[in-house]
Amino acid sequence: MQLKTILNRVYPHRGFVYSGFELSAKDDKTPRLWVHVEPRLGSRPTCSGCHRKGPGYDTLEERPFEFVPLWGILVFFLYSMRRVDCGRCGVKVETVPWASGKSTLTKAYAYFLAAWAKRMSWSEVAFAFQTSWESVFRSVEMVVEWGLEHRVLDGIKAIGVDEVLWQRGYKFLTVVYQIDDGCRRLLWVGRDRTVKTLLRFFRQFGRVHAAALQFVCSDMWKPYLKVVAKKAAQAVHVLDRFHIMAKMNKAIDEVRAKEARELKANGMGQVLKGARWTLLKRPENRTPAQEVKLSELVRYNLRAVRSHLLREEFQFFWTYLSPFWAGTFLDRWCRKVMRSRIEPMKKIARSLRAHAPLIVNWFRARGLISTGAVEGMNNKLKVITRRAFGFRTYRATEIALYHALGELPDPAHQLTHRFC
Repeated sequence: MQLKTILNRVYPHRGFVYSGFELSAKDDKTPRLWVHVEPRLGSRPTCSGCHRKGPGYDTLEERPFEFVPLWGILVFFLYSMRRVDCGRCGVKVETVPWASGKSTLTKAYAYFLAAWAKRMSWSEVAFAFQTSWESVFRSVEMVVEWGLEHRVLDGIKAIGVDEVLWQRGYKFLTVVYQIDDGCRRLLWVGRDRTVKTLLRFFRQFGRVHAAALQFVCSDMWKPYLKVVAKKAAQAVHVLDRFHIMAKMNKAIDEVRAKEARELKANGMGQVLKGARWTLLKRPENRTPAQEVKLSELVRYNLRAVRSHLLREEFQFFWTYLSPFWAGTFLDRWCRKVMRSRIEPMKKIARSLRAHAPLIVNWFRARGLISTGAVEGMNNKLKVITRRAFGFRTYRATEIALYHALGELPDPAHQLTHRFC
């Protein structure tokens, strides 16, 4: 079977024909296959401005376009671009169906590189297929832009809002996920974690879609609470259990560190030495050695141990079925903590009291949405950002996250043949 027959089968273009083939010299370290493309006799070029056909004006120099490699051979299309004498736009260079704009990559090759970029890092893809990192980035960017333009946002009932550390110096990203049962994807990512940041998401999301939301899951970050209350007031706003317990663990660790310094100053530094994870772990996760350590610590009247016991008592909160009785337990637990004279724990109690209605919403949403889905998506996001370590621009990070987590529609379905 001839190469012309194969290309006409897998990558045909109306109005153009494959006219000839050349293989570079054998002594070339990287062999190249040059495919000459010509306009079909009598066809008229298409204006790149208004996409209307018009009379030809003149012909430019032959331009190469990268195509999918074949058997380790780099493949290039060679085509002399025509200029169009368009009645609307003036003299314009024609647009060709196998490439977009001024890109030197064919669309098929761009989709090919973008598909592999989901499996490997962009640098590895560029090395494997003997192209540039910039070509891989432009390919992924093209696929992501097409996917964002054609994705469907109807039927979204639950979203999760969170912030993730992006770069050193406390530079954060605000991320919004769809966490409906059966569909979990990244909806939006924005720089910083301010009120303006989340407002940009709701403006892009639209009032109709925001009004259809039934559940919103977030942490206790004030800018998020303020925006959600304004833009999705009808939705049940749920505070994430993970963030509540993470704040409580942070308070326990703060108490332990301060008390350890005090004991060391009094010559009793061995008491709390190596006790950090003994106090922070749940009972089912502690090792036998940590169980022994905890039994020794209980004999001392330590603030760190009392904070640990208060946290273990709070775990019963999540076992309630009724929002009313859960709220009663929360109020009783907060009163007990406020009498403990442990300032970091008292700070947690004051915060829980201030957000009690949103915390109790966790019971109203239980079984309807999975609040843990946000953390699951965050873990995937951290893998992507770690794999993208070294990206110097926010744009590259944003494109990588949408590509990996956005579940975007794939433009490659427009091809008559998939190359990967």
